[in-house]
Amino acid sequence: MIHEEAGKGEYRDKEMTDACIRAVVESIHSSPTQAVLYLSGGASLALGWLMSIPGASNTVLEAVVPYSRMSMIQLLAKIPAQYCGQQTADEMALLAYNRALKLSSPGSPVLGVGFTGSLATTRPKLGDHRFHLSTRTHDRHWASTVSLSKGLRSRDQEEKVSSCFLLKAIANACKVPSTFDSELTESEVADECERFFSEDQELEQLINGQICFKVYPFSSDTSNADRKIILSGSFNPLHDGHLKLLEVATSICGNGYPCFELSAINADKPPLLISQIKDRVLQFEKVEKTVIVSNQPYFYKKAELFPGSAFVIGADTAVRLINPKYYDGRYDKMLETLTGCKRTGCTFIVAGRNVEGAFKVLEDFDIPEALRDMFVSIPAERFRMDISSSEIRKSRGM
Repeated sequence: MIHEEAGKGEYRDKEMTDACIRAVVESIHSSPTQAVLYLSGGASLALGWLMSIPGASNTVLEAVVPYSRMSMIQLLAKIPAQYCGQQTADEMALLAYNRALKLSSPGSPVLGVGFTGSLATTRPKLGDHRFHLSTRTHDRHWASTVSLSKGLRSRDQEEKVSSCFLLKAIANACKVPSTFDSELTESEVADECERFFSEDQELEQLINGQICFKVYPFSSDTSNADRKIILSGSFNPLHDGHLKLLEVATSICGNGYPCFELSAINADKPPLLISQIKDRVLQFEKVEKTVIVSNQPYFYKKAELFPGSAFVIGADTAVRLINPKYYDGRYDKMLETLTGCKRTGCTFIVAGRNVEGAFKVLEDFDIPEALRDMFVSIPAERFRMDISSSEIRKSRGM
């Protein structure tokens, strides 16, 4: 009878835990956060919980399990100092964060998760049973190491503990409460550290190449957010011509998320100062238009960052794009580079501009036949504005 009551109690506890886990996952799926998860060596149940409860597509952009050594080496693009270590989990989380930036809807908060574990297995282990966890958002890095009591649990039970701990960390990063117990004992204290980033620090990370871009989602427009219509430039200053050009290009494309893109790195000039970036971003906030700050000055690199996008350019830029002069004088290199852009699904929407003293449109140039379907012309009657940022600066004595 006593054993029977104990069994019923365990069953009730399991039901309560399962209900709490489900409630937390539903809250995660209801949050706006979109995540990429890289998990190795444990916490597999957490992925099952996230994927099996309706709403997973709201949250999970991608989940990768680099389980073999070679898989981990390829993910990190190097041999890690430790396959199961905090540094490795941190590097996984940063990679996952950058991947989430590329896959997410514009303006959605993103989360990168890295987990690496060394749990109970079929043979005795010399070292600790442990796991390392790292989460990265735009303004926060959180890391934790947990050493488990050796011999206390089976592999299944260690999977459950690590999965609960991971789910609580994801909930915390998504700013939703988690009410279930991760089932650690009193002696199994997590060694945690947390760092917050200011906007200046985040932009510094962007300039240094740690993160690939930062989105300032000032616009409320989220129509067909999977495809971006991007007008790149230095925007020094932003003017009505830029705004009108993106508006016309968006109407020609028919759908997509219109946004501007400012590169902090220039091809032939020093990087922008953080103060300069913030000043230029402020212009977009005033007109309520989304701007992405990236660290890629070249379109073939922008195409890798924003696959499937339509880039809005002037005829002066179009003529440089197809000029072998900018590809070490090699026509084949130009063709190869732009064909690579084409494979990403990118197109170029071309507006007329003054080129060497005369107004030119796309049709005035000889686009290689293999690339012609990448280029779409904006008719001059729909958009023509000869003013440029440099002329505005000159008129203002800047």
